[in-house]
Amino acid sequence: MCRNIRTLYNFEPPVTEDEIQAAALQFVRKVSGFTKPSQANEAAFLNAVDEITAATHKLLDALETNAPPKNRDEEAAKAKIRSVRRFASG
Repeated sequence: MCRNIRTLYNFEPPVTEDEIQAAALQFVRKVSGFTKPSQANEAAFLNAVDEITAATHKLLDALETNAPPKNRDEEAAKAKIRSVRRFASG
């Protein structure tokens, strides 16, 4: 369920609004236990997604590093190798 929650900081190209929104949505889904909330809970669910998106923006804007930005393609390739190793050894 949390596959969209990834490291979002210090990448080239920088994180997009859609990536931040997807991570916030997955976080709220995980915490609430709802993939899609009922009508009674929809406003609270969407409000939480908006608040977490805003908090993520605030966090990413405040962080500082001297490390060079990570390359998205290289990091994705490393993650794929880790996944293959993890599932092949089971």
